[in-house]
Amino acid sequence: MASAQTSASNTISTSGGLPDRYAAALYAHAADQHQLDEVVEQVDALGRLIADSADLKRLVRSPLIDVNSAGKAIRAALESQGFGKTVLDFVGVVASNRRLSALQNIIAAFAALVAAKRGVVVAQVETAHPLTDVQEQQLRARLIEAGYGNVNIVKKVDPSLLGGLVVRIGARLFDSSLKSRLQRLQYAMKGAA
Repeated sequence: MASAQTSASNTISTSGGLPDRYAAALYAHAADQHQLDEVVEQVDALGRLIADSADLKRLVRSPLIDVNSAGKAIRAALESQGFGKTVLDFVGVVASNRRLSALQNIIAAFAALVAAKRGVVVAQVETAHPLTDVQEQQLRARLIEAGYGNVNIVKKVDPSLLGGLVVRIGARLFDSSLKSRLQRLQYAMKGAA
């Protein structure tokens, strides 16, 4: 589950957006069919597959590929990887509705929905450099101290932060990045002049 959130997308859409509606529909259908755990695993695998394949990334992002060709290509790729009927049909609907470019966001929204339903808080963490295992454990301990008991950390590296980190949990933002500190200092200096 965590890897789908890590690899699927770096942003999760706001409530009520297109990815959320597709994610909610997939969740409801999988639950109705008593296939939720299987679908969660396959969507996780789909997120990893797209993240790891440059060709699949191009396929889902390209507006130039004919919708029928794109649908057939992605279905063939997923069938060869052993994906089940529910996920194949869902991706087919996404493709036929010309929404393949939103597939990664839909996967991220689905992962967030599953986490919310299971009581897991998703913390999106951006750092200038990859977190070490010790740093991640320390961050997890701090989040638990702050009252976020069951936390799933989604990591993203953004070199423009220069240092520090930015943590987003729902609507809350904790920004201790060097970039933000320098911007605040710059604004303060402009105000003093």
